[in-house]
Amino acid sequence: MSRTATYYTVVSWKGEHWGHVVMGNGPEMDFSAPPDAQGHAGVLTPEDAFVAAANTCIMMMFIWAAERFRLHLLSYECRAEGTKLIELDRTETFTHLRLWPIIRISADDEPPEVVEARTRRALQAAQKYSLVANSVKSQIIVEPTIEIV
Repeated sequence: MSRTATYYTVVSWKGEHWGHVVMGNGPEMDFSAPPDAQGHAGVLTPEDAFVAAANTCIMMMFIWAAERFRLHLLSYECRAEGTKLIELDRTETFTHLRLWPIIRISADDEPPEVVEARTRRALQAAQKYSLVANSVKSQIIVEPTIEIV
């Protein structure tokens, strides 16, 4: 049986190219359009939030998968970037998101190649079960660096 969950945010305009967002889970912050769209530097932008949503969701799902695949996770850090296409009529689309996770796993007493294969399967599961990754139409490219120690 399917279930639903609802998440919400409230945004308000503060004047010029400034807004304020309150998230249903509690955090709140100012945001702006990016500087290349008459916005301000140094604050959250919708574009940053979009890329961060995919990056954070895949990381959380990797942690979930690592537990289920019985991996001894030592560290996870991931740089992500979204590539935006601006059409002649000024419509914009993210064409793809690219993630570069750096994952450190302890081999413990297992052969490193076995642990690396399991880590890659966990990363595939993380992308497969990521709510955000499943909700965007952009291509998502994951290029991991996996270090077995």
